[in-house]
Amino acid sequence: MAREFQRGHKAKLSDLTAGRDLYVGVQIAGPGLTFDISCFGLDADERLSDDRYFVFFNQPKSPEEAIQQLGPQAGDTESFRVTLDRIPSHIHKLSFTATLDGAGQMSQVGPGYIRVVAGGEEVVRYSFTGAEFSTERAVMLGDFYLKDVWRFAAVGQGFDGGLEALLKNFGGEVAEEEPAAAPAQGAAPGFAPPGQAAAAPGFAPPAGAAPAPAAPQPTPAPQAPRPAPAQGFAPPPGSTPPPSAPVAPQVHGAPTIAAPIAPPGQVPPPGQPGQPGQQPQFGQPPAQTPPAAAPYGQAPPAPYGQPAPAPYGQPGQPPTNPYGQPGQPPASPYGRPGQPQGGAAPGVQAALAKYREAPTGQRWTPQNPRLIRADLGVGGQPFLARQGSMVLYQGKVDFSYKGAGFRGRIVGNATGQEMQLMRCSGQGQVFLAENAAELHPIELQGDAICVSAESVLAFDEGLHHEVRRIEGHGIPGGALFTMQFQGTGTVVVKTHGTPVVLPVTPTTFADSNAIVAWSAASQVIISSQVRLRRNAYPGHSGETVNLQFRGAPGNFIVVQPYEV
Repeated sequence: MAREFQRGHKAKLSDLTAGRDLYVGVQIAGPGLTFDISCFGLDADERLSDDRYFVFFNQPKSPEEAIQQLGPQAGDTESFRVTLDRIPSHIHKLSFTATLDGAGQMSQVGPGYIRVVAGGEEVVRYSFTGAEFSTERAVMLGDFYLKDVWRFAAVGQGFDGGLEALLKNFGGEVAEEEPAAAPAQGAAPGFAPPGQAAAAPGFAPPAGAAPAPAAPQPTPAPQAPRPAPAQGFAPPPGSTPPPSAPVAPQVHGAPTIAAPIAPPGQVPPPGQPGQPGQQPQFGQPPAQTPPAAAPYGQAPPAPYGQPAPAPYGQPGQPPTNPYGQPGQPPASPYGRPGQPQGGAAPGVQAALAKYREAPTGQRWTPQNPRLIRADLGVGGQPFLARQGSMVLYQGKVDFSYKGAGFRGRIVGNATGQEMQLMRCSGQGQVFLAENAAELHPIELQGDAICVSAESVLAFDEGLHHEVRRIEGHGIPGGALFTMQFQGTGTVVVKTHGTPVVLPVTPTTFADSNAIVAWSAASQVIISSQVRLRRNAYPGHSGETVNLQFRGAPGNFIVVQPYEV
């Protein structure tokens, strides 16, 4: 019985089958779309160092015939024969890909799959749909890779470029266009599918599989061959590109929106989403009501008598009264009066009045951009904070070590997403800070956000958090990692300097060492221009890694002006 894989699943081939002569079938189709399905034989550095192991429509087999392209059969759009025992020692990975030939994008494809058949039985299948992609023009479907033993991985990774860009990504070079002689017609391939009366070979697809639909025949008139996509290889003559297909709308899940808590001293009235009193959310305009609290991204009143910060990406206004200059008394932070309370005479109390604590009755209250207060009396729920981040507390507060358990320590060490936490409970207020980093409370209301563990200061105990992997084709170790927080509560994120919040678009790229957080509904892929050193490992990039983000309107990323 075939095992159903999801994207990112991996397994030893020996756990799936004892066979070494394998059939790989790919089914992918879309209205008006034409595909080139290929196999890249890569070396230990995951590079196409030997052009002869690029098996595609114009080079249908490798030199020793360990990899052979068989054509459409048994319901598959394209099929291959892989004989593992013949693969030379310098080939460490076989990557099966599908690229668009002509107009279109991967979001237009219908349900498809890549499957592996051994001994006439299907042993594993990875299914996908166009909803998993957007504007990509190629997809890396699955890999056989050698890691002490041969293994299979369901990749499902979209790629912006076509076949030529994918070839360059694997380190190949594109030759100048040159016509090539058409292959001999009527000659049987080196390994032809059996006839009706013949028994199925050991590697063939299961008996009784539906035959492939008949492909439309090209017109008899000779046509000019299309440009060679790589290595100077030319396709068979007579093929014509498909007509341009209408671009299908992008299909995405519901966007994840996270809104921060209002600055202290400005408590928004209760309201329902979309009604007055609701906090403005990332990527959405604020509600049309009299402003009870400054929307996220707008400057709060000037802290410590300094100029008020301008909204992200906009020039600041000159201060009306710089700190220490003659004139009217400076306004205190977060809208509190600058005059001493009770009209006290000038002196120590007057000088320190603008730094007084800002009680608002909220669960989390920023006291200034680098110090936040958590009130355990609001909600009656404990919270978790990074060990060593407490700078002051009032009341009866219990602090205890929050261990991750044996499994959590193993995962944290392996992924670089380990957090040393303390549990704060009881009655009182706890003030938190770390290395004068700027702090940003983000309130979740049943949605989710991805944050690097290095950027997390504290969060409500009721939030569910786990390590999530960012799949990366060609990354040593297989992936990068991040923390995902989900549920109802607040997570306090710290940044080096004032961050910028940007909407996610198809052309949004960010340095993985500068990215702080992003909406969990965003699709994240590895930029194709990145090259890594071989000593990179999970939790560490070795060199800079660029991440590309995609998502529906309302998704966002948060980037700090600093590289970790």
